[in-house]
Amino acid sequence: MAPQAEADLDGLWYYVAKESGSIEIADRLIDSITERFPLLSRNPRLGRRRDEELRPGLRSFPVGEYIILYRIEAEDVLILHVVRGSRDMEALLG
Repeated sequence: MAPQAEADLDGLWYYVAKESGSIEIADRLIDSITERFPLLSRNPRLGRRRDEELRPGLRSFPVGEYIILYRIEAEDVLILHVVRGSRDMEALLG
């Protein structure tokens, strides 16, 4: 996982815990996202290709209202970002 993806998850956890007032809700959300990582590792082409509109080699996989952005590197999956689906992806990837 890229450092930015870790920062995305940390920020998301903090935001959800603060807004909901519940550490458990924040934990469940992060768990629901990160439990998809092994699935993507086993099936790296499962996500949608985002080559043309965002960046060569980029793929996305939805989890509820969030998107996992990743790329395939050799035999591995590198998680690049975890963002809300409504976020401006072009601005994020700049």
